[in-house]
Amino acid sequence: MSSERGQFSSRFGFISAATGSAVGLGNIWGFPTQTASHGGGAFVLVYLILAFLLAYPALMAELIIGRHTRHNMVGALPQLTQRPALQVIGRATGLYGVLIASLILSFYAIVAAWLMAQVPAAVANIGGQQPAASWFTQSSLLRDSLFCVLFLALTAAIVARGVKDGIERWSSRLMPALLLLILGLTAVVLTLPGAMEGLRLYLVPDFSLIAHPSLLTSAMGQAFFSLSLGVGTMLVYGSYMSKTDNLPLTGAYVALIDSGIAFLAGLLIIPAMFVAHQQGIEIYSADNTLIAGPDLILKTLPTLFNSLGLSGALIGLVFFLLLSIAALTSSISMLEVPVTYALEQFTISRSRATWLIASGIFAISLLILFNFDELFGSVINITTKYSQPLLGAMLCLFAGWALHRDKLLSEISAGYSAAEQGLFWKIWPSYIRFVCPVLVIIIFVQNVRT
Repeated sequence: MSSERGQFSSRFGFISAATGSAVGLGNIWGFPTQTASHGGGAFVLVYLILAFLLAYPALMAELIIGRHTRHNMVGALPQLTQRPALQVIGRATGLYGVLIASLILSFYAIVAAWLMAQVPAAVANIGGQQPAASWFTQSSLLRDSLFCVLFLALTAAIVARGVKDGIERWSSRLMPALLLLILGLTAVVLTLPGAMEGLRLYLVPDFSLIAHPSLLTSAMGQAFFSLSLGVGTMLVYGSYMSKTDNLPLTGAYVALIDSGIAFLAGLLIIPAMFVAHQQGIEIYSADNTLIAGPDLILKTLPTLFNSLGLSGALIGLVFFLLLSIAALTSSISMLEVPVTYALEQFTISRSRATWLIASGIFAISLLILFNFDELFGSVINITTKYSQPLLGAMLCLFAGWALHRDKLLSEISAGYSAAEQGLFWKIWPSYIRFVCPVLVIIIFVQNVRT
């Protein structure tokens, strides 16, 4: 077993890395498009509530298991129980989590490649180089493969440097940069004609929509998945935490920052859609709902930026740089899941493990690109729609039922001496046993039915 695990040097370093993992395309892309599809302000309100009713308790389950065991997901879950059958289930769950994290990164790298290609396209537009801009904006096997390998190489270069010198150092740089970019871009967009109409849709909920089943399950799923839960990323990051850190408070910071940046992303993108509408750009689908998903990010908004001349090209450059940073901060944590497993299972250096695994993931990405129509949607559904909810439920069950209550209290009390008298301890153990697994299974059932 390799000894190259490492540890975060400070609470700020952990929070930067954990929020970097959480704040990815699920927040900057997924949250606004889900908002556009599910009634604007009603979705925002339900999401913010569920972020703390569901996502925060599940996040705490992963952090507690990780710090208590100091292992990756495969090694951690069997340590929580003495029962051989449960140990086998725990190991199988961990191995499946490592596989799913790797598969998620394989398609995530493709989406990140699309976004990264828009950055040189915006530069070419600013410089008046239209043929070059056209090449960068038009999807092709060559373009997508080149930017996919570039994205994975950047991710691997950071992970290969270790926890402190790689993940923590770069997360601590990229997260403040991401926040400054999104605040600056939002301030600019809100001054443009049409933005206030989008702002009203975003901030004023239609309470008649709040109880709609599809809105509830979509908000629940977004709250859960936006924190990178289920595949062991937060468990691994928890294993790098100091024993002196206050777990409930630190977890609350991560959930709050994650939800806050998702809210800011909506504050940027929903008004931007109505600015586009003001410019004569179509923002409604055939069924009279707001355009969402890839068409919004890769067609509607770039058309808006192009319609605004030089200032629009500059806004587009910053916007796609923002998305690329968000993708990178999440991909770091996804790659760390299989890398940590390799370090703890085999005698191998971190650098070698990182580059070998990144190469394997790139090979899967190429396989998807060469068989895009057959594989891309299927891989997304298998991993995020079906596997993540089940894995999340298993982690909640192991934290609530397999880890002894005295060990739970001891782990939480290590950095929070008043834990036993606190509200968190009075609510969370029962909540993670009963409520969270049921809510996550509801998401899974709804996903299967749709």
